[in-house]
Amino acid sequence: MAEIVIDNLRKVYPGAKGQPDKVAVEGASFTIHDKEFLVLVGPSGCGKTTTLRMIAGLEDITSGSIRLDGRLINDVAPKDRDLAMVFQNYALYPHMTVYRNMAYALELRRVPKDDIRRRVENAAKLLGLLEPDNLLERKPKALSGGQRQRVALGRAIVREPKAFLFDEPLSNLDAKMRVETRAELSRLHHALQATMVYVTHDQVEAMTLADRIVVMNGGRIQQIAPPLEVYHRPANLFVAGFIGSPRMNTITGTVTGEGDRVIFTEKGTDHPIRLAMRGDLARLLEKHLGQEVILGLRPEHLADARDLTDPDPGATFEARVDVVEPVGAETWVYLRSSAHQLIARVPHAEPRTDIGHTLHFTADLSRARFFHPGTGESL
Repeated sequence: MAEIVIDNLRKVYPGAKGQPDKVAVEGASFTIHDKEFLVLVGPSGCGKTTTLRMIAGLEDITSGSIRLDGRLINDVAPKDRDLAMVFQNYALYPHMTVYRNMAYALELRRVPKDDIRRRVENAAKLLGLLEPDNLLERKPKALSGGQRQRVALGRAIVREPKAFLFDEPLSNLDAKMRVETRAELSRLHHALQATMVYVTHDQVEAMTLADRIVVMNGGRIQQIAPPLEVYHRPANLFVAGFIGSPRMNTITGTVTGEGDRVIFTEKGTDHPIRLAMRGDLARLLEKHLGQEVILGLRPEHLADARDLTDPDPGATFEARVDVVEPVGAETWVYLRSSAHQLIARVPHAEPRTDIGHTLHFTADLSRARFFHPGTGESL
């Protein structure tokens, strides 16, 4: 397998006549470690696919460098990089059987037939293409979307490349098949011990598949970290809002000192949220007395005070229940405070009686994050 080092990578597309150039990727630097599953995630147009295509050699590099196991590959042709790419649209040959689709690239390289058969059968067994039905003699039109995607994966596996590149491979599948194929990808990574680079706009895919996540926005990297670190300690407001479903609650307010207490007060006029900070958070906010800050709380860190034996009065506030959405084992409760729309994820709720009522909710302030209102960076 391989280590891929990206250093100050930049991609600029010339603008149309009279229009400014389009900067697709700006100063991207990170290392994809050997055997790592790294996921590039972000909204459409953030530069994640362009970055992947530059690694594959399908896009020219404006500046910066890409090294594969220490070898500079900026000007190496895609076919000579020893990287296998799996595309969103499968790109299977419709007139060929599954076996031929998987074997074709090896045939072009004049790999011995016995070696081709061994590789194809091993990949087919790994991907479940032999049992319960042998799919190797079928053609793509006779396969489901999930089976076609597994064939595309198999075509990449038989090449035994240094690394695998995935460009939103699950986006054409239905919800059930996405979950199943996502689990197969995790199992595949564990079985192959391969270096994998995966692009998606789906933050659930990023959280469940990745060893580390690279969050991108506007062509720039926002944060690189393991999934749970990105979730619990987002580097800025963009990451806080993009990673997590439902998204993180953000509340704008001011910090004041009242005696020996540090108080966060929501920016609002009618019964604003007031929360008393303790410990490390109080010491952090003492540096921002009299200033405006943004408080971030995940939905699961807001609890219905009725469910708590001894709710902390310094962390409890009033909010009106606007919408209740039962989603199975939990319920999403949409709240309206003085000036903000909030979401709480609670074990249960009573839709018929709670909607329109003002209830008390308690925040788990040990999980709170604070951000600068101007830069959006974490404090």
